[in-house]
Amino acid sequence: MSMNIQNNTGLFVPSTNIWEIDSLRVNKDLSLELKEVLVRLYQNINSIELALNLKESAEYPRNEYLNGQLFFSDSTNPNVTGRQVYRMVIVAGALPNASTKNIPHSIGLTNGFSVTRVYGSATNNIAMNYIPLPYSSPTLNKNIELSIDKTNVIITTGIDMTAYTISYVVIEYVKE
Repeated sequence: MSMNIQNNTGLFVPSTNIWEIDSLRVNKDLSLELKEVLVRLYQNINSIELALNLKESAEYPRNEYLNGQLFFSDSTNPNVTGRQVYRMVIVAGALPNASTKNIPHSIGLTNGFSVTRVYGSATNNIAMNYIPLPYSSPTLNKNIELSIDKTNVIITTGIDMTAYTISYVVIEYVKE
């Protein structure tokens, strides 16, 4: 899978400098006051960019999406501050009847990936019931297991849960 950040940037704001501050210092046509205003403007834009990129995006698309979370770095390099977290939503449909359901996630997980969260929900529109995934019940066979492997989201139920006709699974992960 391509790791081209341009295809899944979410609300990420590039931090590439668009102004050369040094060119302000040598420009003799600008007053000292205007130079100071421009430098402060650049600093404020940089602060906004840094703060905005640390905010989690509230979008849950069905394709890979850079969500704005920053997961700790495994690197010993002090210049690496963290790893970007990607999100993908899987439409899982109806829950299974006392069995296991495999739904392809198409992420292309490799050894360089680490899954940080897997969660979801299921809806029974007739009874107007909503449950989280995974689901924990004091009645053992009512528990619902939610897991993923290299290619699939795996939902396992101990009893008939097909009345829950709508379910979504959210996978969040980091790439090395």
